[in-house]
Amino acid sequence: MKKTVCELFAGVGGFRCGLNNIKTSKDYGKKEKWDTVWFSQWEPAEKKTQYAHDCYVYRFGTCLDKNGEDTTNYNIEEVDKSTIPDFNLLVGGFPCQDYSVASSLATSKGLEGKKGILWWSIRETVEKKQPPFILLENVDRLLKSPAKQRGRDFGIILACLRDEGYTVEWRVINAAEYGYQQRRRRTFIFAYRNDTKYAEDVADAIQYINKSKLEENRQSMNRVLVHDGFFAETFPVYDVDSKQMKIVELPEGIGELSEEFEFNFENTGVMKDGVVYTTKTMPKYEGNVTTLGDIMEKEEVDKKYFIPKEKLYYTNPNITHSDETHGKLPKEERQTWQYIKGAKKLARKSSGGHEYIFSEGAIPMVDDEDKPARTMLTSEGGFNRSTHIVKDKKTGNIRLLTAGETERIQGFPTDHTKYCLVNGETVEMPLNKRRFMMGNALVVNLVADMEKTLDKIFELEQ
Repeated sequence: MKKTVCELFAGVGGFRCGLNNIKTSKDYGKKEKWDTVWFSQWEPAEKKTQYAHDCYVYRFGTCLDKNGEDTTNYNIEEVDKSTIPDFNLLVGGFPCQDYSVASSLATSKGLEGKKGILWWSIRETVEKKQPPFILLENVDRLLKSPAKQRGRDFGIILACLRDEGYTVEWRVINAAEYGYQQRRRRTFIFAYRNDTKYAEDVADAIQYINKSKLEENRQSMNRVLVHDGFFAETFPVYDVDSKQMKIVELPEGIGELSEEFEFNFENTGVMKDGVVYTTKTMPKYEGNVTTLGDIMEKEEVDKKYFIPKEKLYYTNPNITHSDETHGKLPKEERQTWQYIKGAKKLARKSSGGHEYIFSEGAIPMVDDEDKPARTMLTSEGGFNRSTHIVKDKKTGNIRLLTAGETERIQGFPTDHTKYCLVNGETVEMPLNKRRFMMGNALVVNLVADMEKTLDKIFELEQ
């Protein structure tokens, strides 16, 4: 089977880099193993320059649709999906802001939110193009969205793929638990059409009976999740007791599911013929671990990344947290890193007049070099509690991460986002945008691992 790809919500090309093993600047321009026939990247918030799209084009060029037009920077909701060139693998890290840990679960709107509704563009693409295989990525919170009806959104996604004739596997993967340089938990979804050879081979391997034999299929589905499935081969886990597996049959109609369905999906699962089998698994990995220190600059770093001492501490380095319960700190002291990363207990009042205490625990001022990095968010580099702060290897002074370090944390080549092609001219991407792109990206290393399994699947496919 031809290794042809359509990449939706492409960002700066994380899936493309992973599928084609692009690790350094020397890998750009080499013949790609996986042929990207079309991609889509459009950010409505960008009023002047579409930095992610233009970075993608700078690195990889653009693609034309069946009408010979370049629609890669159009709003995907307005693209006629029938004009997309034919492909065999659909990939995408569809927008996740409505599910993201960056906002509380209680305020997440899920598929009803502005970003969540973009799932329907994926569904429409699947309906129009019927790709044999699909690989998607989202935040782990997707499985629990929305707070008022946990699991509904993921149930809708599964039902949509069921109705189009797919079997679906999913796994929540923390990159650091498989040796990589970031503690980033993401939900990966792998779907395959039921008429593929792969579907037949898996059914034979697990001795699948049929949809009606729910209990009899426990052992079969357990083998998918632990031994014979897509994620089991790529990211090994410890054996689990099939008796612990939860089973639920999805309602027939999307409307019924949307109104009534609620289910606690575990971190690993499979949906076949509309029946969900899910269980909690633990990663099985005994290899080397890449740490934050491993990807940090060892040579001289530009002075702009260093933090002035007066911005670090509002008291002294030995004070590890702040506490405003006994009086409000002056503005200057609240604008220090020690304050923003420290523990807090703040008296607040809701819009309805209710008074309450907001509290949050302290996090380390300086990130540990001997551990994988914490999850990067789009706020990386700004004055934000989640921003990484490190001790420079050459000088010992405290600084922010460089753009290259953020790229390496995500597994991209150094300086992947440095340039964009804007109206035919090469321009540098602003530093804040580069950091934003990496906070929004996936861990390329994980896709590179999955590519090895995908390659075997495609080689055996008719």
